[in-house]
Amino acid sequence: MTRVAFQLQVRPELLDEYLARHSPVWPEMLAEIAAAGRRNYSLFLADGGRLIGYYEVDDDSAAQAYLAASPVAARWEAEMGRFFIGLDGRPDQAAATLTEVFHLEDQLDTHNRNDTEGSAS
Repeated sequence: MTRVAFQLQVRPELLDEYLARHSPVWPEMLAEIAAAGRRNYSLFLADGGRLIGYYEVDDDSAAQAYLAASPVAARWEAEMGRFFIGLDGRPDQAAATLTEVFHLEDQLDTHNRNDTEGSAS
């Protein structure tokens, strides 16, 4: 499983409309996100319109390709593109991905393996 985080900048003057578009998202778009293999998908909004997204996926390249070919996703992204600053292309394809620098479970797993290996007689 891969964890993916990304960042976009919502135009401050369109924040209220952006939020309204997500309450709720089109049911057919929700179905496409799930069909692409993305799960545990969340969006977080900070002051000034900074948007952080997160999802988990088994094969992000396949999920990206699925959504890139989806007519439903194309319609959604065409409507959503105007909400973002400094974006070259569809929001779902052009968002800046963030580098993961820490994941608690990964470090706990490594720590627990090292403890187990070190205690063997």
